[in-house]
Amino acid sequence: MWRRLRTVAGATRTPRRNRHLANLLAFIAGALNSVGFVAVSVYTSHMTGLTASVADHIVLRSWGLVRIGLIAITAFVVGAMTCAVLFNWGRRRHHEARYATVLVLEALLILAFGALADQLTWRHRDLVFVAVLCFTMGLQNAIITKISAAQIRTTHVTGMVTDIGIELGKLAYRSRLAGQPPVTADLPKLGMLAGLVALFFVGGIAGAAGYLAMGFPVLVAPALVLLVVAAPPLVADARSASARREARDAAS
Repeated sequence: MWRRLRTVAGATRTPRRNRHLANLLAFIAGALNSVGFVAVSVYTSHMTGLTASVADHIVLRSWGLVRIGLIAITAFVVGAMTCAVLFNWGRRRHHEARYATVLVLEALLILAFGALADQLTWRHRDLVFVAVLCFTMGLQNAIITKISAAQIRTTHVTGMVTDIGIELGKLAYRSRLAGQPPVTADLPKLGMLAGLVALFFVGGIAGAAGYLAMGFPVLVAPALVLLVVAAPPLVADARSASARREARDAAS
């Protein structure tokens, strides 16, 4: 069991491991997105909508909403930047946890947010909520992008639905020209994308229902799951570092 968990967020990647991690992150993204909307009326994964919203509200001179949108977009970008910094730092040092460190950061943010957000009474706390949730979305969308070589994104449902439509179009196409190669749908890709969209949707239901039932503490459970998934590569790196120190001590 421990070995299997280690592979989900470990440095050695396979398409199957990528799908397993993507499924988990799509569910969590759906939950975070719904919690953000129910709590502060902002879809924190929807950068297209937020960018359009900023443009609209500039024209309407709704400067408070412009500020929220700009904070959300900036936080998402900074989250993706942070992922790139952590990943490249770990890769240069050949860490097993080069991906897991990003998941740990995401998990700790979600855990702290879930445990403490209801206690905040600051006047502008909604801005903090938006910034934290969008930063987390940027982190996790960037890490699955890095892992899958930009083949999978867990928060970009527009892109996934577009790709589903393309594959369904290939599946429905019937060539009437003799001698031409057939148009073939990528059924594994179609199944993966449909599964990711479904998990995002189910995560959204779980997040919204959980928030209405218990508030922000609903986020504690997914944060703990992320920590469990990220722990094995971190333990492996700690053991490797300890072994290297012991070898150096023995040599000296």
